[in-house]
Amino acid sequence: MVTLVKRQEPQATGFCSLTGYNDKDGYKPALQAETDLLPGVSPPPLRAHRCVVGQFPPHPPIATALESPSPMSLSHGPQTLAIPGPSIVPERVLRAMHRASPNIYTGPLVEMTKSLVPDLKRVARTEQQVAMYIGNGHTAWEASLANTHSRGDRVLVPLAGAFGRGWAEIAQGLGLQVETMDFGTASPIDPARIGERLRADSAHEIRSVLVVHVDTSSSLRADLAAIRREIDSAAHPALLQADCIASLGCDRIEMDAWGVDVLIAGSQKGLMLPPGMAFVFFNDRADRARGRADCVTGHFDWRPRANPPTPSQRFNGTAPTHHLHGLRESLDMIVCEEGIEAVWARHARLARTVWAAFEAWERPGGVRLNVRDREHRSHAVTAIELPGHGTRLREWTEQHAGLTLGIGIGMAPPDSPRWHDFFRVGHMGHLSAHSLLGTLGCIGAGLKALGVPHGDGGLDAAAAIVAEG
Repeated sequence: MVTLVKRQEPQATGFCSLTGYNDKDGYKPALQAETDLLPGVSPPPLRAHRCVVGQFPPHPPIATALESPSPMSLSHGPQTLAIPGPSIVPERVLRAMHRASPNIYTGPLVEMTKSLVPDLKRVARTEQQVAMYIGNGHTAWEASLANTHSRGDRVLVPLAGAFGRGWAEIAQGLGLQVETMDFGTASPIDPARIGERLRADSAHEIRSVLVVHVDTSSSLRADLAAIRREIDSAAHPALLQADCIASLGCDRIEMDAWGVDVLIAGSQKGLMLPPGMAFVFFNDRADRARGRADCVTGHFDWRPRANPPTPSQRFNGTAPTHHLHGLRESLDMIVCEEGIEAVWARHARLARTVWAAFEAWERPGGVRLNVRDREHRSHAVTAIELPGHGTRLREWTEQHAGLTLGIGIGMAPPDSPRWHDFFRVGHMGHLSAHSLLGTLGCIGAGLKALGVPHGDGGLDAAAAIVAEG
């Protein structure tokens, strides 16, 4: 930032310098020059930038600049995104997407799109079917319900954060009867309570149990296998539908082994793509429910998408061409190069790295991990409570360190002062120990800068986890 100094010598009216122009009254800054052309418009705050309102002379004079008293910032340079989606998109994925629009009717794009299906199934650990959609996670929510339900059906939605409630709202909008079971935002979903409710449903009115595997608002992870065991123990025919938007490609997922009937995901988290694609995996039980569903429309129908008679029917129209090229590259990285089990192991180690730092920093009235039991913590995102300082820390890391942290969602009403007590750290997708330790270092610096009570040794504890094995 610079302070512009008025010239002493008048110059020709309308002549531009690098940061302003000279007229008969002397030097004017560039933004003032722009607003002079619009009568009645007040000039915005002074900022130095190029303005052209005339012709440059052979040797233009340059305005004198003095250093501004504004404080120096260490945020210049590479910016780091540590939010729970969208995650960092690898450069090679961006390069794969950076191409001219292709032929969508025949040829390489059509064949390449077919190759995505088996690799997507490998990531979800399923031999079942997958339908792809243009849209975000909300699209996947609606698609899963539209294909499996009729208006008036009852669904059971256990809640452990804001996103289960969001799925429930989509169900209500489709005309379903929604029954929720709220476990709060710090306690995991209890499979036994779901089993009790299903045993009490002797008429089998509940058609589906909708479970968010990892709720990114609270960072709680549900035990899908245990919930399936409870459904089976109750001899109940309800489908188990799982929102794995935040966990696919991060936490271990075993769709077939865990008995998940419908699994939904998005492109913008563990799959390392920009937002814009949604995926619905479904088994034969779920497809039989599709036979009686009256909520389904031609657009959401998963059958032609999973088994398209023509290429255009895979997406009910034009394909998301550039996302498909990016997805091919990200699946190469996940399935063909690193391997999905190694991806899970990397996320588990990096998650423990985050936990180690925050557990060392924890102090009464200061930093506190939202989920106390490690067994129920996500490997993709960590929710943190920081009374009185959550928003302040996020603002400090962004302004002074070039680090963007996730806002707190669903932990307190938006108009409550407690809304500002929470933030989230995303550690999903294209992430190495190097980048994560940098994120933790900036958080540690922010705690010191803001005078937040915290313990010592957070970074040492994190480094010790990285150094294991």
